Order: sequence, then C-alpha cells, then structure tokens
Amino acid sequence: MGDGEMGYCGVRGNRGGKMFTPASHGKALLHYYLDPHVTNCCNTYFCPAGTGAGYPRYACREGPEHGYYNLALFFYGCSLNCLFCQNWTYKLISKAPQTSVDELVQLTLNNKRISCWCWFGGSPEPQLPFAVEASRKIVETKPSNRVMRVCYEWNGDGNPALVKKAVETVAESGGNVKFDLKAFTPSVHKALTGLDNRRILENFEMVYREFYERRLELPVLGATTLLVPGYVDAVEVEKIARFIASLDETIPYSLLVFHPEFMMNDMPITPEKQVWECYRAAAKHLRRVNIGNLHLLGLAKKPLQ
Repeated sequence: MGDGEMGYCGVRGNRGGKMFTPASHGKALLHYYLDPHVTNCCNTYFCPAGTGAGYPRYACREGPEHGYYNLALFFYGCSLNCLFCQNWTYKLISKAPQTSVDELVQLTLNNKRISCWCWFGGSPEPQLPFAVEASRKIVETKPSNRVMRVCYEWNGDGNPALVKKAVETVAESGGNVKFDLKAFTPSVHKALTGLDNRRILENFEMVYREFYERRLELPVLGATTLLVPGYVDAVEVEKIARFIASLDETIPYSLLVFHPEFMMNDMPITPEKQVWECYRAAAKHLRRVNIGNLHLLGLAKKPLQ
C-alpha cells in the first residue's frame, strides 16, 4: 500500500508508513442483531441450535432452540472480493457502526436467551483479533451453567495463528466454524474472488488436524460451496469433496443454491440439473452432504437421491 492508500480488505490502510484502521481504538467496524433460532445458518442441519446436539452441555434443550437467539455479528471488510457476494453491503465501510468488546459482552450477559454468537460479514479475517478477544471474554465471564457457543462463517484466508486462537474458543464452547470453499481450482477461485485459495485449504486442513477429533460427536468444522452457474459445476465440487474426504469423510459439506447478487446479478439461479449433479458428485466421497437454499428451486419436499 502506498501512503494514503487502503488495503484490499478495506479496513486497513497506510498513513505515513504506519498501518491504520477507520475504527477507533478497541473497537471494530461491525453491526449486530438478534437472529431467532432456528436461523438460516449454513450449519443449522447439524449444530446444537438446530438439532439440540450436545445437550445439556452445548444446547439449551433437546431439540431446536426455539425461543432463543443467535447474536449475529456482521463485520465490514473482507479479504476476498467475490463477484457473486451474497452480503456485499460489507463494502459500505463509511457507514459502518463502531462496536466495542464490552458492548457485545454486556448485551449478551443481560439477555439469557442469547445462546450463540456468529461472526460473519464480509468475513472476520481483517478484524479477527477483535473477534478472538471478544469471544474469549464472553466465554470466560458467562455463568458456568450457561450455554454460550461461538461460531464463525468465514472464507478461511486468515492468519493461521489467529485462526487457531479463534477455533480454540469455538471448540471449547460447542460452536463450529464454516469454511466457504468457493472453488478448488486456483484459477477458478481467483477469477471469482480475486485471490487464490492456497492458504484457505491449508487453514482448513490445520483446523481439522488440530480440533476435529476433540469433538467427534459434534463437528467443530464444516464447509459450504455456492453453486455458481457456469463456474462451480460437478467437476469442481467433486474436487472439493475429494479434498475434504482426504482428511475425513464425515466432515459436513453443504451445497448452496446460487442467487444472483452483486456483480453477478444478471446470472440465473443454479439450474436444478446442476444442483443434483453436484450433490451426487459430493456424495460419492462424503457421508454428510446437505443442500441449502432449496426454497429457491422449490425442491424442499424432493428427497435426496
């Protein structure tokens, strides 16, 4: 970055040779809201909030946590620049509220119906130190008998040391981390996002090797892929599924039906034929394959084949 320039993520810049951020000291650029369970989280099909898995240590009840909330924590900024971004408002950094750790912690302690936090965006990577600090504080200050899970939905392209710190709290609290594996072929990934995927895949493998076997009954790790028409087809999905299966065939994997957004708002919704081709390609290698956003195709009542 030259003097006065902002970095690729939009929340770091160079001022007189020193790094700076638009956020005030000790604050992050994010907004938050209460999201009633069961949410539209990509990992709801196996997480405690959606299923009651891990009750009573990690879930508030035996079954879906109706009547409880996820505190959705939306970061501005992202280390990728996806042409199809489903949450592109993260780019409106000049309008971003500034939020402190203590604000989030006190809000949560005062509302016993909040049972989990989910860091997303954008993506948490550019402001990951804030998320790590806040997550550690809520886990350490909450009552010992209170369920309080910490989860991340991210692109996975974070500093490995910070990623490890983040997932420590996830594993301890009963949460999970969702890697958005947008493509496997580096050239396809770069065409869609602006960057290659080397570190994303390395971090995925690191999280698996460091944390997955600690909590086999409640997966700490999952993956998703958006089925972008013309780019992310059955061939690409099978490459991703093979990579995941090379680590463990029980890792949950969700295929998401594409909805046109951002720079790809002139694209069609994923064709039904492509959805099922991708499902079959992934299911050849993995045991837990899910399809999300089925409502976009009117497939909610159609059995998986």
